[in-house]
Amino acid sequence: MLHLLLTLAFAVPPIAPDILRGFDHGNNIEYDEALTVFQRAAAKDPTNPHCQNYIAQTILYRAMLKAGALESELVSGTNPFLRRERMNPTEAEHSGFDNAVNSAFSLAQARIAKNPKDAYALYSIAITYGLRANYSFLVRKAWLDALKDSTASRKHAQLAIDADPTYIDAKIILGLHDYIVGSLSWTYKVMGFLAGIRGDRDGGIRTLEEVAAKGVNNRSDAKVLLAAIYRREKRSAQAVPLLEGLIASYPRNYLFRIELAHMYADLGERDKALLQLNSVSGIQPEKLAYLKGNLLFWFDEYDKAIPELQRAVTARDRLDLNTAIMACLRLGQTLNLLDRHKEAIVAYKHGIALAPDSELAKECQRYASRPYKRNRIV
Repeated sequence: MLHLLLTLAFAVPPIAPDILRGFDHGNNIEYDEALTVFQRAAAKDPTNPHCQNYIAQTILYRAMLKAGALESELVSGTNPFLRRERMNPTEAEHSGFDNAVNSAFSLAQARIAKNPKDAYALYSIAITYGLRANYSFLVRKAWLDALKDSTASRKHAQLAIDADPTYIDAKIILGLHDYIVGSLSWTYKVMGFLAGIRGDRDGGIRTLEEVAAKGVNNRSDAKVLLAAIYRREKRSAQAVPLLEGLIASYPRNYLFRIELAHMYADLGERDKALLQLNSVSGIQPEKLAYLKGNLLFWFDEYDKAIPELQRAVTARDRLDLNTAIMACLRLGQTLNLLDRHKEAIVAYKHGIALAPDSELAKECQRYASRPYKRNRIV
């Protein structure tokens, strides 16, 4: 869950008309187009720290999309995000992110030097710290740096709210932090407590629900977070209307349809889940094959799952690393459940070869030695 240190989408006030297109592109996961718009906005308004945040955030999200790191399956417990390998942005992306973050800090601090209670600038700093925390966690794997920046993000969000109590949107950071720290293991909670964050899982959810209902610009962002959290909390039914609304607002974002399929699957609605996957466009056909195969696997339709998973495994070199290894792992497990262990070993070896030192590769190695068996929780 630490990867959700600050996963705000494209909305912080004030929104200039000429960058609304950037928000629409960003929320429709068209990050190249969004980045172009935000870079032009930054050139047009060079003293606005939020424009730099938009740039940094777009670079981060584009890298996450490329790595297959924007699905709630990563926080569901069945595929923990902490098992994911380090993301590898290009040098240009590294420098672009760092430059935007540094500029955002400088511009916001210049405003605060003139007015220490500038809520707009304080919230900008909160976002910048949160973005850097995410980058430290996801890309650099610098855990303590991520925790430190996460704490600073929360502090500045609270300062923004103190300066302007009507600033509902800024509460999204407090709610998210409360939920994350409240959900951590005892060891991580101690770290959170030492950093000044006690955590309140239920309170964090309530705060996010408040932003989703009353926020001005962060309503959609709060709904995205709530959908992932509801799934993790086994409250998938509550996520369905949120995702339906997001799909209506951002029809080109295929991730929302995939998420809705996950929710229906959690609810045992196999046909509705497949219907959503069949309506997905704009995604690699091999990745879609993995998603369908994985869904059929969980509904015990092994013979139907195998052709889909084989299609994904055959194209594994074209998939993001996590999906590729998961496809190999899932194909091996499916073959094991049909007592076809020799074939399963081949699938596991494909997964191991992709990233031998990864946690998923170790799982493949384990099942290659000892065939996978489905553990049912009654």
